[in-house]
Amino acid sequence: MRLAVATIIGGLIMFLWGAFAHMVLPLGEMSMRAPADENRLLDTMRTALPQQAGIYVIPHFDMAMRNDDKAIQAYVAKTEANPYAFIVYQPQGRNPMAMGHNLFHQWLSDTLAALIIVLVLVRAGPNFSRGLMFGLGFGIFTWLTLSVPFWNWYRFPAAFTFGYLIEQAFGWLLAGAAMGWWLARRKRV
Repeated sequence: MRLAVATIIGGLIMFLWGAFAHMVLPLGEMSMRAPADENRLLDTMRTALPQQAGIYVIPHFDMAMRNDDKAIQAYVAKTEANPYAFIVYQPQGRNPMAMGHNLFHQWLSDTLAALIIVLVLVRAGPNFSRGLMFGLGFGIFTWLTLSVPFWNWYRFPAAFTFGYLIEQAFGWLLAGAAMGWWLARRKRV
C-alpha cells in the first residue's frame, strides 16, 4: 500500500506541476509562434500534405535514394536554399478545449513514470534526499533522451528544449522528494 500511495503522490505532483508550468509559466509555449497567414497555411496543408496523419519533415528526403549521389546533392542544395519544417499533422480537426482524454493520459503517464521511480527508490533505500536526487536524475534523463535528440536532429528551438528541461527536472525533483519522504516514513505503533 505504501508503494501505491507513493506512486499516486508522485504522479499527482508531476501532473499538477505540469499544469502549472503550462498554464501559469510560459514553459509549454517557449518558441511557439503564430504563422503570418494561418488561413493560407491551413489551406496549403489541406492540398499539399496527404490526408493521412503523420510527421512530415520538409524538405523531405526519400531514404530509398540514400545511395544515389545525385539525389543526395539535390537534397542538400534544396535544404540549404529553403526553410525547414517539422510538422505533426492531423488532417481531422478536433476541439482543443475538450481535454478530458488528454488530461487522463497525462496523469496516467506521470503516474506510471512515478511508479518506476518508486521501484528504484525502494531498492536503493528511500529517504527525502535520495528521492530528490533520483527525481532530478530521472527528469534530466527524460530530457537528455527525448528533447536533446529532437533539438539535435529535428531542429527543435533551443528555448523550447530548455523549457522542457526546467519542466522535467524541477517536476521530477519535487515528485521524487515527496515519494522519498513518503516511503521513508516509519509506521506508527
